[in-house]
Amino acid sequence: MLLVQNVSKLYRLYKTPFDRIRELNPFRKTPLHQDFWALRDISFSVEKGEVVSLVGPNGCGKSTLLQVISGILRPTTGRVVTRGRIAALLELGAGFNPEFTGRENVFINGEIMGIKRADMERNLPLIEAFAEIGAFIDRPVKEYSSGMYVRLAFSTAINVNPDILIVDEALAVGDAVFANRCIRKFEELREKGITVLFVSHDLGLVKQLSHRAIFLLNGRIEAQGEPKHVIDKYIGLVLERQKAFNHAAEHPRLPASNRHGDRTSEILDVMLLDDHGRPCAAVSSGERITIRVRAVFNQPGAKPMVGILIRNRIGMDIYGTNTKIERIDLGEFEPGEELEVDFTFDCWLTPHQYTVTVATQYLDGSSHDWLDDVITFDVFSPRQAAGVTDLRAQIDWRKNESHRAILETHGSGPHSGSAPPRTG
Repeated sequence: MLLVQNVSKLYRLYKTPFDRIRELNPFRKTPLHQDFWALRDISFSVEKGEVVSLVGPNGCGKSTLLQVISGILRPTTGRVVTRGRIAALLELGAGFNPEFTGRENVFINGEIMGIKRADMERNLPLIEAFAEIGAFIDRPVKEYSSGMYVRLAFSTAINVNPDILIVDEALAVGDAVFANRCIRKFEELREKGITVLFVSHDLGLVKQLSHRAIFLLNGRIEAQGEPKHVIDKYIGLVLERQKAFNHAAEHPRLPASNRHGDRTSEILDVMLLDDHGRPCAAVSSGERITIRVRAVFNQPGAKPMVGILIRNRIGMDIYGTNTKIERIDLGEFEPGEELEVDFTFDCWLTPHQYTVTVATQYLDGSSHDWLDDVITFDVFSPRQAAGVTDLRAQIDWRKNESHRAILETHGSGPHSGSAPPRTG
């Protein structure tokens, strides 16, 4: 059982470290810090065996709340009450000593949680089997990749028989095989009645695993309840922010993770539209959508090319095309003229989060303006499918005559009535 009552967390922000000392001057009347409330009046409870997820944009207080619940941070006000053993997997790097081996860190982790060494030795084969890091279990943790670290940390957390398991977005650095294994383990823990509190930006995973979701915004609880309804409210917020961004200025500053090109033409706007032509940030699998790219030419351009590229959350290219591939001749443009291109297709992607990269280019592929990951959107579906595309396979099946029946029909079965020939 987990109870969070009126928890708030205050940080004092200083422009420079020296301002902390200057503020101690008893003759100073004006403070040199700003108050920042990372959490404000958070209250909720989690019952035994319940799986609760925390969702919300970056900086909303999710990780801070998990650290307060885990006992790493002390709340400024309020209290946290827990019953049972807590196992926490928080940000990468927390909990393990980089100078010690993986095996040594496992035993130290057990001692911190009050588990006898004999019990940890019995659990160690399970931890090693789940982590699958091989001989690296006896190497210093500082030599591990981020994926190996998470494998061992997660395996340790789930194999110490916790009553409450707390997991931050640490699983995002694992590979697909390990991520699927962790999802199956979450489902197994849920069936065993272990309380789980986790943070994830994978909204499809939240809907799949959670009994309840809590939406945090600016350090406060914005909504909580059934995952579907909470996620809908979260997506609504994302959509409103996208609309506000798109209309902030005539030439909005697009939030690309990387931008390059000679600016012969400049991309002004990128929008994701639903089947009714409305801006959206979440779509249903199979829904017809449009990616609209609007650009202006700063210099004369002859036969430009416009393209899109969809990637999944780990950066894998999922689908891409451009006007050259589709054999669309865009003609010639003079400075000041604008170009608007719509890419419309049925979005048969599986439930995950995806990004859109767009570009205006010369026909040889060099860039006028290239923007990586300029739009993020989520795909939802009541169906579960492996991979990244839902190809909607048609399944036909039939019941064939058994091999035994065929043998008996041809008289070669054990009861066919024919005797073996005598010898000698």
